[in-house]
Amino acid sequence: MSDRRPRKRSKTRYGVIGLGHIAQTAVLPAFAHAKGCELTALISDDQAKLDELAEQFSVPNRFADSDAALASGTFDALYIALPNNLHCEYTVRAAEAGIHVLCEKPMAVTSAECEKMIHAVETAGVRLMIAYRLHFEEANLRAVEIAHSGVLGDVRAFQSVFAINVQPGNIRLEQELGGGTLYDIGIYCINAALYLFRDEPLEVTALSANNGEPRFSETDEMTGALLRFPQDRLALFLSSFGAAEVGAYQILGTKGNLRVDPAYDYFTKLTHYLTVDGKTTKKAFAKRDQFAPELTYFARCIQQGREPEPNGREGLLDVQIIEALYQSATSGAPIRLNLSGKRTRPSLDQEQQAAPVRREPELVHASSPQEE
Repeated sequence: MSDRRPRKRSKTRYGVIGLGHIAQTAVLPAFAHAKGCELTALISDDQAKLDELAEQFSVPNRFADSDAALASGTFDALYIALPNNLHCEYTVRAAEAGIHVLCEKPMAVTSAECEKMIHAVETAGVRLMIAYRLHFEEANLRAVEIAHSGVLGDVRAFQSVFAINVQPGNIRLEQELGGGTLYDIGIYCINAALYLFRDEPLEVTALSANNGEPRFSETDEMTGALLRFPQDRLALFLSSFGAAEVGAYQILGTKGNLRVDPAYDYFTKLTHYLTVDGKTTKKAFAKRDQFAPELTYFARCIQQGREPEPNGREGLLDVQIIEALYQSATSGAPIRLNLSGKRTRPSLDQEQQAAPVRREPELVHASSPQEE
């Protein structure tokens, strides 16, 4: 990759495209304490939403037309919070305009789209980071440290359940928009297994289930997955759009185990339950803003001209695994993998802290994905 350096500025200017629930409740508020970052542009075809949010967050530039936004010169990096099926298109368009990209996960719907995104940013000489917020969050990074400290002995297995009850009509249930449990929440379980084992799976097997409710007419209600890693380690997880909320994982070693519950949430504190020799100790991690750290980290990568850790290769690996899991669920057979590998992994060196958002903003033409 050529080393394109932005004009020297005291802060990296961000634009945000896709002003739905995650943007309004987490991304936009995070700029209040994202170091070295400035929110300078919003992009949406919903004019009322655009105007109200620009006023609420004091954003100087608002665009109803994405072409005009990309050509405006009002931001250095674009945060993409659009539906999954649009991630590739807007990453490529931003790269061609010389704009760095911080893209929500999943990186894209297909591995071919991921490859196209990687090629686009490398050709343009801009940076691409995938928004894996837990790569900067202390509870998860401490779990990585514990898993590889020897405290648990030889780590042999990982298990996780991530479930939410999704409202009918939500975009997560629309296949055309890249919906499905693995793309939305199963990806957290996959990514956690990879960074805790610090490796990629060799083989995957999956089963999808559907209880016949109309809201699941296009996507799986739930999918159970089994991943075989080198050294014959196993990871198993369940992702569900039709069950009461839960999001936890457990690492099992020959001397003990660590349960992180909750593990994936960004609205509450995360907690460790470490059991060794039959004795369990509990450690709670304070509630923090998990979005400001990734904005800050990416801004530093841009300013320093260095590659971010959760880059396009990270996003590609997860999408390749998701594709294989759905293929297995359809065929009923295990799928062998031959993944390219990843050189860098998240570690405590990346841990950053930011004060939590004081209050959840009032939503504008958006709603929570979960049923109340």
